Amino acid sequence: MTVSRRTLLAALAAAPLTPLLPRAAFAAYPERAIKLIVPFAAGGNADFVARLTGEGMSQVLGQPIVNEFRTGAGGSLGANEAARATPDGYTLLTGSNGPLTVNPFVQAKLGYDPMVDFIPVGLSSNTPHCIVAHDSVPAKTLPELVALSKQRQITIGFAGVGSATHLTLARLMAATGASFTPVPYRGGGALVPDMLSGAISGVITEISTALPHHNGGKVRVLALASMTRSTQAKDVVTMAEVGVKDFAAGSFVGILAPAKVPADIIAVLESALGKALAVKATQDKFLAAGAELSPPQMQTSKGFGEYLKAEYERSREAAKIAGLKPE
Repeated sequence: MTVSRRTLLAALAAAPLTPLLPRAAFAAYPERAIKLIVPFAAGGNADFVARLTGEGMSQVLGQPIVNEFRTGAGGSLGANEAARATPDGYTLLTGSNGPLTVNPFVQAKLGYDPMVDFIPVGLSSNTPHCIVAHDSVPAKTLPELVALSKQRQITIGFAGVGSATHLTLARLMAATGASFTPVPYRGGGALVPDMLSGAISGVITEISTALPHHNGGKVRVLALASMTRSTQAKDVVTMAEVGVKDFAAGSFVGILAPAKVPADIIAVLESALGKALAVKATQDKFLAAGAELSPPQMQTSKGFGEYLKAEYERSREAAKIAGLKPE
C-alpha cells in the first residue's frame, strides 16, 4: 500500500501530541482516593452516616473514601470548603440540615449558596425527630404534655439556637398551641445528661439519641415526627396519630459534590451510593440506629435535589415561626 507524503506528514505531526494529553483523558473515574468532608465533630450522626456510606461506596468504586472533619459554624465552614473545592469528583460533602437548609436562615454570611453551589448525589438516611419526656413528668402522651404546658412550666431542651431540632420545636409548638419553655444546648449530645436526670422536662431530639434510654425505661418517647412508626420502636406513636396532621421532621444526611462536577462523574457516584445502600448489613446498621432507610428515588441526584428544595422552604417557614433572623 502506498502512503502519500501528505498523509505521512500529517501522521508524524500528530504523533507527539498523544503523550502530552492529560492522563485524566484516558483514566476512568475514580483513580485515587476521594475526600468526604464531614462538617461536624467525630462521633455524631453525620460522622456515623458518612462512615457507613463511605465504606460501602468505596467498595463499589474500588478506591478509598476518606472522612475529613472540618467543624465550625454549625457545619458552614466545612460546607464552604467543599463548595470551593476543585470540581473533579475527588472532594465531596456530607450534607445535612444545618449547612444546607437551616444555616441560610440564621447565619448572615455563609460564603456559599446551598441551592446553587452544590450538586446533590443522593440521600443516605433520615433520622426522625421525636419528643421525649422524663419519667417524672405525669404526661403520658403528647396531647397530655401540651395540656400540661398550659398549667405549669414544661422545659424542652434542643440542640442549640438555629439547629434542626430548634426549628422542629418551633413548628410543633405552632401546630399544637403548646406553651413549652425552649432550652437550647450546645449540641444534641450535651442535653442527654439533663434529659436523664430530669433537670428538664423533656427534649426534642433524633430518635437515635433517645431510643436507648427509652428502651431502658429512663425516659419516654411520646411521639415520633414521621409518617410511619419506627421499626425499632413500634410502641411509639407518630405525631400524626395523636392529632398533629402531616407532621414530619428529621435530621437528614446525604452526599453532595461541588456544583461544576461533570454529569458523568455524578452518575458514577449516584450509582455507587445506590449499591452501597442496597446492602442488607448496611441497612440493618441504619435501622438499629433509629434511622429510616432512604427510598430508592431519594438516592438519586434528582430525588435528593427535590427533597432539599422542599426542606429549604420548610426551614424558611419554621425560622419565621421561631423568630429567627440571619445574624
